[in-house]
Amino acid sequence: MRVDLFDFELPEASIALRPAEPRDAARLLVVDPAAGLADAAIRDLPDLLRPGDALVFNDTRVIPARLHGVRTRPGAPGQRTEVMLHLREAPDRWRAFARPAKRLSPGDRLTFGQTTESAACDLGNLQATVLDKGEAGEILIGFDLSGPILDERIATLGELPLPPYIAGKRPTDARDIADYQTVYAREPGAVAAPTAGLHFSDELLARIDRAGLSRHHLTLHVGAGTFLPVKADDTTGHRMHSETGHLDADTALALNRIRETGGRIVAVGTTAMRLLESAAGPDGRLAPFAGPTDIFITPGYRFRAVDALVTNFHLPRSTLFMLVSAFSGLERMRAAYAHAIAAGYRFYSYGDASLLFPAGAETSDATAR
Repeated sequence: MRVDLFDFELPEASIALRPAEPRDAARLLVVDPAAGLADAAIRDLPDLLRPGDALVFNDTRVIPARLHGVRTRPGAPGQRTEVMLHLREAPDRWRAFARPAKRLSPGDRLTFGQTTESAACDLGNLQATVLDKGEAGEILIGFDLSGPILDERIATLGELPLPPYIAGKRPTDARDIADYQTVYAREPGAVAAPTAGLHFSDELLARIDRAGLSRHHLTLHVGAGTFLPVKADDTTGHRMHSETGHLDADTALALNRIRETGGRIVAVGTTAMRLLESAAGPDGRLAPFAGPTDIFITPGYRFRAVDALVTNFHLPRSTLFMLVSAFSGLERMRAAYAHAIAAGYRFYSYGDASLLFPAGAETSDATAR
């Protein structure tokens, strides 16, 4: 499909630079193909679903994946370098996006934790070698440390990687360390938050439990590729970056049983949806999953595992707007986004949320009243 079909005008003022306070004070736009649009609040979610439905959360935890350092090579001056880790390939190896990437070559040494070549040696530094160089500024890094020791050093030296549309307007601060992490995050490895989950407070989770809804977790470590623009003119020309995920056997079995008894699977976030769809067979049954996925969902995709989706509002021409358009219909989502902009909804990672039902689905309890 043509990528320009997924373009729309978004006022700069619609981009949220801070989250709602408290978390569950965010607004929620219900998009129901059978009954239209309805304005609600994220706190209303337990009342908008049915007892027996299952919410599936991505429990990945954001790591401080932005590293600043110096490139060194024999006979050449040091060059300040910034890398954004995005996919772990081994205990000591990460794929990353580098700036400036043009000046890096395989064999170059990188020292993180110092800003000039002449900086004094510090045992707290982290050293690595550029092993390979790909397209669009991507490199493969081999660190001198490995496993938990490497993780600890990255946690010490790294910075929280706020999305570029926020980081370009203000610096990361102490508030972001808590704001840009879900309350249920437990598996370190993401370099971007599963942002639909940022709306859920402990109080809202307790209300979900009391409403007869079940909660389940999977893990998909969100990569920095989620921020990359689609530069191709047609969706067939875009390459998705892989992200590593895990769905255990017990969770897959529990979700299959819920569907068999009439419950619906509600993905909290596009990352949860992508992993569920990656783990589903042609009949919609979920199987355990562990490994990378680069699933790219565009209109025409047949959804197998997900019955509803909670998600934030996404960038124009992005793979995520393509995904929600595949789920609820392109024209319906264009109308929903136009309504959201006119009604003052806040967009992107720290913005408001939507509850989407698929095209052809039965009317939801939310809008049937």
